[in-house]
Amino acid sequence: MPDPAASFDAVVVGGSYAGLSAAMQLARARQRVLILDAGQRRNRFASASHGLIGQDGRAPDAIAADARAQVLAYPTVTWRQATAVRADGGIGLFAVEDDAGQRVQARRLVLATGVIDTLPPIDGLQARWGRSVFHCPYCHGYELDRGRIGVIAIGEISMHHALMLPDWGAVTCFLDGRFVPDESQRAALAARGVRIEPARIAAVSGHADVVLEDGRQIACDGLFVASRTHIASPLAEQLGCAFEDGPLGAFVRTDAMQATSVPGVFACGDAARAAHSVALAIGDGAMAGAAAHRSLLFD
Repeated sequence: MPDPAASFDAVVVGGSYAGLSAAMQLARARQRVLILDAGQRRNRFASASHGLIGQDGRAPDAIAADARAQVLAYPTVTWRQATAVRADGGIGLFAVEDDAGQRVQARRLVLATGVIDTLPPIDGLQARWGRSVFHCPYCHGYELDRGRIGVIAIGEISMHHALMLPDWGAVTCFLDGRFVPDESQRAALAARGVRIEPARIAAVSGHADVVLEDGRQIACDGLFVASRTHIASPLAEQLGCAFEDGPLGAFVRTDAMQATSVPGVFACGDAARAAHSVALAIGDGAMAGAAAHRSLLFD
C-alpha cells in the first residue's frame, strides 16, 4: 500500500514565482500540494526586480520570501528543498523522485522549473549578469536613466534589442564578429540613432565597460545581451511533453490554460514561454494552478 503521507493532489516542481503562484491557487482550493524546489531562482543575481506592480524596486529574494511565507500559511501545502530528478506515470497517478531518492505520488503535476541562461563566452560578462548586464529592457532599462547602453550581439536576433533600447538611452551595438547587418538593417539602426561597433570584444570590465581587441575601451552604464536558454529540468522531456522552438531556446508547449500535451501535466513560467518576466511568470502560475484544480474536478 502506498504511504498516504507521500500522496498529493498536485506536486509543483519549482518554488519560484510561477510555482508559488500555482501552489497558492491549489491551496486555496484546499488541495494537498507539495512544492519541490532546488533553490536556484533565475533572478537571484539581480539586486532589484522591476515591472511587477505593487513590488517595483524590491529585492527579488524579499519578494520570493514573502510569497513563500504566504503560500506556506495554507495548511495543505508542504515545502521540500530538493531537486526533482525523475517523473513518470500518467494522469491520476504520477510519481516524482527527488535527488535524495524520495518518491511521491500526485494526481496532477505543475512544472515551474525555470530555465538556465547561457551567455557568450566573453571574459567578465557572467560576473556582471543581473547587476550591469541584462536581458530585459522592461525590467532594467529605466534605471539606466537615459545613459550609455551597449548591446552585445549574439546574432541577428540582437537587432530586436538594438532597435528597442534607444527608448532607454544612447545605444551602441557591439557586433563582436557574430553578426553583420545588411543595408536595410543598418538603415533601421541609423534611423533609431544606434551606433555600430564592428570590432571584437576582448572583455567586459569595471561597471559595464567594453574592452575591444584593438585596445579601445567604451564605457557603458549597462549592457544587454540575449542569453540562450535551456529548461532547467529533464522532467518535461521524461514525461513526453511537446516543446516549441523559441528564438533563444526551446520551451514547453502549453495551451491557453497552461496545459501541456500530456494530460494532467501543466507548465508555467519561463520554461513554458518564449518571453520572460516575473509578472508574466506569476500570471502563468495562477492560470496553471487554477487549471490543475479544474482538471482534478472535471477530467
